[in-house]
Amino acid sequence: MSDRATIHNGDITKLGVDAIVNAANDRLAPGGGVCGAIHRAAGPGLAEACARLGGCPTGGARITDGFDLPARHVIHAVGPVWQGGTEGEAALLAGAYVSCLDLAKRHGLESVAFPAISTGVYGYPLKQAAEIAVGTVCDWLDRENAPREVVFCVFGAAAEEAYERALTIRA
Repeated sequence: MSDRATIHNGDITKLGVDAIVNAANDRLAPGGGVCGAIHRAAGPGLAEACARLGGCPTGGARITDGFDLPARHVIHAVGPVWQGGTEGEAALLAGAYVSCLDLAKRHGLESVAFPAISTGVYGYPLKQAAEIAVGTVCDWLDRENAPREVVFCVFGAAAEEAYERALTIRA
């Protein structure tokens, strides 16, 4: 495991990192769950900035300012909807994490916080999603210098346990 990756159980909108990741839909429109919480905390400027981006494909990511958030930026990652695991979901989910990390590096960001992408209304099984997230991010951190810090920001005991297990397996 990379010593640059940690777990935080709490509200991603409160983190003072360079960027938080939004588990976005492909239209980058305000939604429910983490996406809705981020849009509410950031204020109306975030939705306006997202509308100007014109959407994002599944597995991709886009970046905006953070507006009223403590984070300077929001990286909007579009994860896959769970279809049973036979429709390339794992590759798309890993691609969303890599796309975020590419943007973070390109923009000189030192710290990034990720939610559990695709595990809410998109239905991705938490254990599998945590293993993909941790494996993808730690592989990146083993190869790259930036970002310097990655936080897996989870909500609740089950998610914290899944990510701790994935980090332990990775170690």
